[in-house]
This record gives sequence, structure tokens and C-alpha cells, in this order.
Amino acid sequence: MSAIAHHQAERSSAVTEMPDELRADVRLLGELLGQVIAEYGGDDLLADVERLRKAVIAARRGKVSVDEITAMVAEWPVERAVQIARAFTCYFHLANLAEEHFRIRTLRVRDTGEEPLPESLAQAVQELGGERVTELVEGLRLHPVLTAHPTEARRRAVVTAIQRISGQLAAYNSPERGAAERAETRRRLLEEIDLLWRTSQLRSTKLDPLDEVRTAMAAFDETLFRVVPLVYRSLDAALGEGTGTREPLARPFIRYGSWIGGDRDGNPNVTAKVTRDAVLIQAEHVLIALENATHRIARTLTLTAGYTPASPRLRAALTAAENDHPELVSEMATRSPQEPHRQWLLFVAARIVATRQRGLDLAYRSPEELLGDLRTAQESLVAAGAERQAYGELQHLIWQVETFGFHLAELEVRQHSQVHAAALAELAAGRTSERTDEVLATIRTIGWIQERYGVTACSRYVVSFTRSADDIAAVYALAGHALGDKAPQLDVVPLFESGADLANAPGVLSGMLEIPGIQQRLAANGRRLEVMLGYSDSAKELGPAAATLKLYEAQEALAAWAAEHDVRLTLFHGRGGALGRGGGPANRAVLAQAPGSVGGRFKVTEQGEVIFARYGHAAIARRHMEQVTSAVLLASTPSIEARTAEAAGRFRGMAEQVASASEKAYRSLTEAPGFPEWFSLVSPLEEIGSLRLGSRPARRGLGAPRSLDDLRAIPWVFAWAQTRVNLPGWYGLGSGLQAVISESGLDELRAAYREWPLFASLLDNVEMSLAKTDRDIAARYLALGGRDDFVEQVLREYDLTRRLVLEITGHSRLLENRRVLSRAVQLRDPYVDALSHLQLRALSRLRADDGLSEEERERLSTLLLLSVNGVAAGLQNTG
Repeated sequence: MSAIAHHQAERSSAVTEMPDELRADVRLLGELLGQVIAEYGGDDLLADVERLRKAVIAARRGKVSVDEITAMVAEWPVERAVQIARAFTCYFHLANLAEEHFRIRTLRVRDTGEEPLPESLAQAVQELGGERVTELVEGLRLHPVLTAHPTEARRRAVVTAIQRISGQLAAYNSPERGAAERAETRRRLLEEIDLLWRTSQLRSTKLDPLDEVRTAMAAFDETLFRVVPLVYRSLDAALGEGTGTREPLARPFIRYGSWIGGDRDGNPNVTAKVTRDAVLIQAEHVLIALENATHRIARTLTLTAGYTPASPRLRAALTAAENDHPELVSEMATRSPQEPHRQWLLFVAARIVATRQRGLDLAYRSPEELLGDLRTAQESLVAAGAERQAYGELQHLIWQVETFGFHLAELEVRQHSQVHAAALAELAAGRTSERTDEVLATIRTIGWIQERYGVTACSRYVVSFTRSADDIAAVYALAGHALGDKAPQLDVVPLFESGADLANAPGVLSGMLEIPGIQQRLAANGRRLEVMLGYSDSAKELGPAAATLKLYEAQEALAAWAAEHDVRLTLFHGRGGALGRGGGPANRAVLAQAPGSVGGRFKVTEQGEVIFARYGHAAIARRHMEQVTSAVLLASTPSIEARTAEAAGRFRGMAEQVASASEKAYRSLTEAPGFPEWFSLVSPLEEIGSLRLGSRPARRGLGAPRSLDDLRAIPWVFAWAQTRVNLPGWYGLGSGLQAVISESGLDELRAAYREWPLFASLLDNVEMSLAKTDRDIAARYLALGGRDDFVEQVLREYDLTRRLVLEITGHSRLLENRRVLSRAVQLRDPYVDALSHLQLRALSRLRADDGLSEEERERLSTLLLLSVNGVAAGLQNTG
């Protein structure tokens, strides 16, 4: 059987039965969308949508040819094709929503309380037993860093429309609803779906960085603020009996960071003013959240002094407050007589309001001052015997203040090393450019932020393309130029991205130890140092397999360096959402890290589309955070570190062989003459810039890319996902595996898959990427470039990679052992196919460029961009 025939046979037979609850939600939402489409465009529009839907499903069963679908799509006027693309894009949003609801229901059903959920904190503590649990928990730190994402294709208006539909769907499925309530909820669902249909999927204006900041705030407002204390509560319950009635055993271990409004590498739109405004926006959101939470708890503390007397310390604090603010405290006493704890929390809430409004006579000077007042109330409640009130919701509020402070997330600044070198050269010459002035203004802004919100609000400064210790020293030198002796406290973080830079990282760190600014920071912070590893650019340069192994080697070397130099190292993983940028399940990624490189600390970027996938709903966010934290705990234990080290040592030679051969195959394609131009023709790369996805330019410089260096990693991955090739997620691995098989057979590779988490994670991620690839449709895109040699090379490597991955894993089909993911892919695949055919029509016509009028080109561009938006919604982790 040929590779093509085998692929088609597998595709038609690999059907995972959809659970009844999920099927019911998909059918309900699909029917309502169909009704909306018919009301808007008539039954003939709905009929055309159904024709295409049935055709792509039949094509996956081998009953309709791709040529027949191409002909069908070509018949429609462009305006009709646009409406059909809108229909399938809306369907994806609804299908994603139905699946999210099913995941939440499944989590609740599985959480019986009899046995801890797999990959939960309770299971991790149980599994650890006596293995340094207290020590591990004491040093535990999870540090997600939110970043703007140039491929988050959904408008904020679309996101909020989906959230409203989500609320109505949850209400519709509530078993407590009667027939009349259910009918009303169905009407509301129809109304909200109609709104989604009538909302433009495409942005009319380009995002600026502060738009991106505000978009990210939605995740904080809706989810993160409420979920973080629940995660701490889970750990506290796992560590000992009686959580909520005793002092917590769990300490707050999550800290959020953000690059949104601080990352200026290649983004001229991020200025010192933007960075300042970003912090102000974050502070506004967190202070409002703290104010609301404090008011809510205060209203519940109706504890009369007769049953729950205030402690002497709390009484003294109330007296001092009344002396300083007699009218305010008198009003509270009148509203809450004989309720001292309630009065105190209301006064605290008033002080938080003043902090937000800059009322200096009442405002808190720092989060620590607020924590002191909250602990005064807590200690008083404990002294009065009200432990449940002391360690319940009030403890959640304390955890929230400890986690988010008054700044919500530490804003990190990132800039390219060459910008710093040029700035120092200009300063030495006595003449500065606008760019250098901006560098100095940024450092002054960091100083302002630290004065207003504390050092933890903004102290990390990431230097991309770090090549030597001089690149780190340059930041400290610039800080001296900017503010002299009043320079802000800076933790300068080197970012190693290319293969050569990863290999040179330990040498650079040794040089950093000679920098006075680094020496001062190590002395002050207990010899803590942070290093960032770039997954995106290394994968773009080396290919997915070689980059994965190169990053692992770098982690090993850095862990050894840290042990030798008595440094507590934190590795900051610059992972993307897509598989070609280090994406994939985060908990598996943690367990695959090199021994000694975790040490109870895990810092990682969370990007636009991933932020909403992981933090869009409270139940899913809590599950994600527990999974990652449990993995961090387990990966830091001596037993797992020893097992991983033994496997890594055993399979080292094989891994190097895979890396070498895979990189050679990858470079033979991507560095071939004419490849960048061909890539621009076969993908919607050029048109993606018109989607107004983010504030950062898609490429360095103007015009079509002359080499991969001209192109940023994110649009590189995003464009390949649109073509259904997903090349950055798998290309070269087949050649790497074949090199090992030719020499020693399959047994060693199969053993590595069973025993080495890194190799298993690599193959599992590649398998997922292959499952989202469609060979037939991909071939249509690849043919647009007029290079049959490239087409043959790509498809040959795809067939080889797919065949060998299945042979090594022992699976009869892709994702055979991952039922949930397999079902998710199968649910969406036919509809992604439909949008791909619509996109191919537009792209092929635009590429032909045979006398198109400006109006025709505009209409085709609209169709193309709508389909890009829809495919992104269908494939989900696209960039």
C-alpha cells in the first residue's frame, strides 16, 4: 500500500466515539448556528454550508475526491465563499466551547474524593511520601510569564461573545432547570450566537501594546485572581488534615510575570511610556480585585464582640484608625455595631480604595503594610477561637496579596543586545540617537516603577541574543548613564537562543560572575541567578528534534555549572504555544527536563492563545496549575532525577545521532536556494500581516524574507500551520530516526521511548503535530510555489517521519493512546478542511495575479484572512 493510500485508510478508520454529552452540546450549538445562518442569509446559504460540510466528511472516508471539493468551492462567488468561511469559523468557536464544557464535566466526575486525581497536587504529595516533601514545598516556585501573541487571531469582542455563550450553555445544562427556564436559556443562547455571527471576526485596526495589556487582564479578572488561592488550598489539604482550621502548611508559591508592555525587542511600539502605562493598568486591575475581595469578606464577618471579641492589638488598631479618620471609622461603627472584625476589614477596604485613587493620607504604602493589617484581623480571630474565619476566605485574601501585590505581575523588560551595544557606542561618542534616548528612558521608567510599587514590580531585564558577558554588563553600564547612583535594582537575564549560544552559555555565565552588578545581586539574593532558554529560534534554526536535544544538553551543562559555582539557578523556558516552538503539554515538558535543572523552580512563558486556552475557565486553569506544580515537585526529587539521568546517559549516543541527522535534513531544506521565496508563495505568510494580530512586526526588515533569519519564529510556525503542513513541528525527525535504524535497528529507539521522558515527550509532540497535518491538502499548498523538488522533499520526509514514529511508539494510528486529544482533532478536522479549501481558492488566485482588479484582490484577501482566522480557531495551538 502506498504512503498516500495508507494515510487515507488510517484517517477513515481512526474514529473515536464522541461521548453523548459532548455530542449533544455540539449538536445543540450547531443547530442554533444553522438557524442563525438561515435567518441571516436564507436557506440557500445554509444549504451551501451543509454541502461543503458533508463533502469534506465524505472526503475523509474516501468517498469524495479533493478535486470535486475544489470544483465546488470554485463555483461560488467570492461573497458567498466569505459567508461560508464565517460559518465554519463560528462553528469552531462553538465546538471549542462544547469541548471545554465537556472537559470540565469530566474533571468533576473524576474528582470523587476517594482517590486523588492523576497529576494533582494530592497525588504528587502522596507519591513523594517522605522524600523531602517539606523541603521541596518550602522552595517551590512556579513563575508563568504572560506574553503578547502575534497569532492570537480572535478579537476581544469575539472572546467576550464566546464567554457569554459559555455562561448560557452551562445554565442550559444545569439539571436544576425546569422546562420554562430551559426554554428561556435556549432563547438566550440563540440570541448570543446571533451576536457572535454578526460580530466581525477581523480587526479593523491594528492592536497597540496597551490593547494587548488590557486583553491579558481579562484572564486575571475572570480566572487567575480567584483560582490561585484554590491551588494553594489544594496543596495545603494534601500536606495535612484540617486545612481551613489551622495555620497553612502551604506557602504561596506562584508569581506571575508579564512581557506585555515590556518586551521591546523588535517592537518599536513598546516605549518607556507604554511600559509605565502597562504597570498602571495592571495596578488598577489588582487593586480593584483586592478591594472587592476585602469588601466581600468584610460583609460576611458579622461576628459580634460578645461571641468573638477583638484582640487587644485589633482594638488598638481600631482606636488609632478612629483618631486619624474619625468620620470614616464612626460611619463603619454605626453600620456594624459590636462587630469589630467587620469594622476593621471595611476600614482596610477603604484604604485599598485610597491606594488605587492615590489618597495619600489613607493609602497603603506597600503590600506588606496591607498584609500586616490582614494578619492583625487573622490573629484576632484565632485568639477568639474563630479559626475557620481566620484561615478560610481571609487566608485566601492574604494569599492573593502575597501573590499579586499591588502590581499583579512583575513587568519584565526585554531588549536586543545589539541595541545596548549601539547605545553605549553613541554615549561614548557624545551623540545619542532617538533609540538610545529611549533605552535610557526605559531604565528611568524602571526606577519610577520600583519607587511606586516596589522592586518586585519590575526588576528583570532580559537581554536577547546574549553572546558574551559584555552583553550583560552593558545593561548595568546603561543604568549608570541613565540614573547614576540612583540606578534601579536590576536582575539582568541572559537569553540564549541559537545552537551556538546554547552551547556557549556556561562560559557566558562564568564571565557574568565577574560583573560587579551581578556580584551585588548574588550577595543580596542568596546567590540566585536566572537564565532564559529560547525554544522558538533554536527550533527555527535547527529543526524540532535537534533543538530539543540541544536545549536538553544546555540544561545539563547549566545545572552542572550552577552546582560548581554554588549558584541557585532558575531556568526560564521561552516556550511557545505551538509544537514547533517548544509547545505541548506543560507537565510532560517539566518531567522531561534535565536532572538538577528544575530544583523546585519552573519559569515559563505563556503566550496569547495559550493564555486563554489554559486560563479561560477557572476549572481548567486550576487543573493546569496543579498539573504543572505536581510535575515540578516530582521532577525535583532525587529518585526521579536519578532515573532520568540514567536514561539520558544510556541513550546519549543514539540522541546525538538523531540530532545530527535530523538537523542535516532540516537544513538541507530550509537553507536551499530559493526556499524562503517558495515558502512565501505556498503559505499566507505575506497576508498574515494584514490580520492586525499584534503590535509587533512579523519580520525583521521589509519585503519578502530572503532567509529564515529575516522571519520571526512565531509567523514562521503560524504560516506553516495554515498550510496544514505543520513542518516546524516534525521536519527532520524521520531522517534522524532512520539514521539510527539503519545502524542498529528499532530496539534502542523503542527502549528510549519507554524509559527516557525527554525522548517520549519529543515523539509524542511530533505525533500530535503529524495528526494535525493533512497530506492531501498540504500537497495542494506546496504546489503553489512551482518547485516540485521542494514538494517531493517535504512529503517524503513527512511519510518517513510518520511511519517511523508509529513503528517506534507501537501505535497503529496517530494519537492512538491519547483518546481525548484524538477526539478533539477528529471533531475539528473536517471543518478545518473546509476552511483550507476556501483558503486555497483565495491564495491560488492571489498568487496567480493574472489581471486582478483592486476590488477583486480586496475581496479575495478578505476571504483569505477569514479562513486564516478560522483555521487558527480550529487547530488551536498554531503559533
